[in-house]
Amino acid sequence: MSRPFPHFFALCAALMGAWTGAIAQDVPHVTFKSSKYYAKRTAQFERQLPVDTSMIVMLGDSHTEGGGDWNLLLDTDNVVNRGINGDHARGIEARLCQVLPGCPKAVFLLCGANDLSFGLSAQEVASRLIHLIDIIRAQAPQTRLIVQSLLPINESFGRWKTLKGRTNDIPEVNARLEAHCNACGVPYLNLFPLFTSGEDNVLLSNLCADGLHLNRAGYAVWAEALQPYMD
Repeated sequence: MSRPFPHFFALCAALMGAWTGAIAQDVPHVTFKSSKYYAKRTAQFERQLPVDTSMIVMLGDSHTEGGGDWNLLLDTDNVVNRGINGDHARGIEARLCQVLPGCPKAVFLLCGANDLSFGLSAQEVASRLIHLIDIIRAQAPQTRLIVQSLLPINESFGRWKTLKGRTNDIPEVNARLEAHCNACGVPYLNLFPLFTSGEDNVLLSNLCADGLHLNRAGYAVWAEALQPYMD
């Protein structure tokens, strides 16, 4: 009598392959041309489980990506990291197709530093972010959107030349974002003052690695500010 086990395992493998392929097909391919790294990250998201209604999405640029596994930071198990180093408002807009169709429970949005590095005015950056906010609200009305303020920078490190002289533009962008969020009833989380001394607009050196990106202590401050939203 023939042994059924090889046929059984072959069938399981075939079904698993079909299931995996179906998952990959559920996450759209992003064609927006930004950078090689942007393409690499969106391709990675394409291969992951699609966002669904049980998930909380951290959406943004290198600040968000640098948090790594946000579930460890926030002591939860349903947060996904959709941050991309170097991303900006238009890049995020182009990849909303990988986030919003699944109607996630919540989206925490933070971006804008890279938009400032393009030489745009504070008003222009705020306009791009407000446009992004309005798109998310329109496409995912059931998803709770929480807009987070831009974080401060510390120019004394001398590393980020494209952000030279932009320290005091960030509060202006944040003020415009906050006003728009208040006007349309979107929760606004003002992280900015948590990362400065209160006497100026400079990112505290003990909370950052290079004048822009946060270190471990910085992420602990951010995670603490997010915790009430997790509860």
